[in-house]
Amino acid sequence: MIEHIHFYYCNDLHSHFDQWPNIVDYFNKKKKQHAQADEQSWRIDIGDHVDRFHPIAEAYNGKANVELLNAAGFDAATIGNNEGITLEHEHLYHLYDRANFQVTCGNLIPVNKDRPAWLQNSIKIKTKENLTIKLFGLTAPFNAFYNPLGWHVESPYDYLAREMRELREDADILILLSHLGFTEDQLIAERYPEIDIIIGGHTHHILKNGEVVNNVLLTAAGKHGKYVGEVHIDWDHHLNKIVDKQAYTVETKYLSQDQDTVHRLAKLNDAAQELLNKPVTYIEKSLTVDWFEQTPIIESLTAKLKDWTNADISMLNAGILLENIAEGYVTYGDIHRICPHPINPCTVKLRGIEVLEVVRGAYDEALMHFELKGFGFRGKVLGKFVFSGIDIDTEIDEDGIEHVQHVHLNGREIEHDKIYTFATADMFTFGRMFPAIARSTTKKFYLPEFMRDLLADALRSS
Repeated sequence: MIEHIHFYYCNDLHSHFDQWPNIVDYFNKKKKQHAQADEQSWRIDIGDHVDRFHPIAEAYNGKANVELLNAAGFDAATIGNNEGITLEHEHLYHLYDRANFQVTCGNLIPVNKDRPAWLQNSIKIKTKENLTIKLFGLTAPFNAFYNPLGWHVESPYDYLAREMRELREDADILILLSHLGFTEDQLIAERYPEIDIIIGGHTHHILKNGEVVNNVLLTAAGKHGKYVGEVHIDWDHHLNKIVDKQAYTVETKYLSQDQDTVHRLAKLNDAAQELLNKPVTYIEKSLTVDWFEQTPIIESLTAKLKDWTNADISMLNAGILLENIAEGYVTYGDIHRICPHPINPCTVKLRGIEVLEVVRGAYDEALMHFELKGFGFRGKVLGKFVFSGIDIDTEIDEDGIEHVQHVHLNGREIEHDKIYTFATADMFTFGRMFPAIARSTTKKFYLPEFMRDLLADALRSS
């Protein structure tokens, strides 16, 4: 006898709800179809469903996302870094209190506190033919962010080395819900062929027909709900093993919509706007945002960052602010719309020669026009870089390119070997935009504050 088992999943939605009614409708139809065939199916989220760039996620601190998963009939979830490091401790601790689905993330541990009731190492599913399927979740160990928020994330490899025997012991089928990224999923598959399937996320990769590594089936469905994934398993009860496992992705854009979900999102959005419609301050004159100019508002925010972190120097990109600010009352909803990024302030210690490297790099026209995707940035382009605490002398060559000549702090030229405290947005500690910042071993992240909290302070004191 062959038992047919089906899993449907989404990963890295990031509160992009445009396709959510399509996803819900597709999952509902598949659930009904399998039930009519006397087959079982389950629905899973692989993390980063919450992203506070969206007013619904911001106003409800992620709990409305859980309501949406409840209404869509999800069965299980793991958490991503957007749930883990963009919510204050208590908001994450209670995020899934009312979830109608089970949550697993084995390597997430609260510091000096009991685990929340919803947090499980693994989830057991018994099929109607008495198979035991075990799901377990792991998330990326961004402890520089988790630790200040009162959480610790164990290395997934330490966790697997300790727990794999027990995870496999009483499971016919073992499935990892991985918010670790594609490279990590491949490495885990190489090391742990005991895992049957890895449903992945985090790095926004898409495996349209899955990928097999060391007999482990890997799958992932991109980002923002543009695709959803499905996994189909055939278990032979005579041979007592999996005889077939397949993974596919489905594009959601052309699917029909679940109208109840359309109405639910509209109501949540209206309610979120009301919740965010609280005055933060009043400004006498409108403030212009220009991504390629050093305007008073980006100057004020950059200065606020320097003072707030007690740094010697600060740097921000003008593209971090998305819209002009009209005169009159400014609400929290306005602040959120203008600066929606889940980006934290941070400082690094840099030698003077490294400060000069960063300043010179900031005058690169290609970098200013770079259309950044990810790293928490929710804007269009990086824009002009603005500094506070230093004076920069430049000259323009015959080709119209601006070059840095001298950099002064308090009237004195930057000293090459002196250590300076340099404040910026945390996104510049990742990637290759500013190597001197990325390679620093003295990064300090300020959480739970986002850059928009500093923007609110800057406006209040302007």
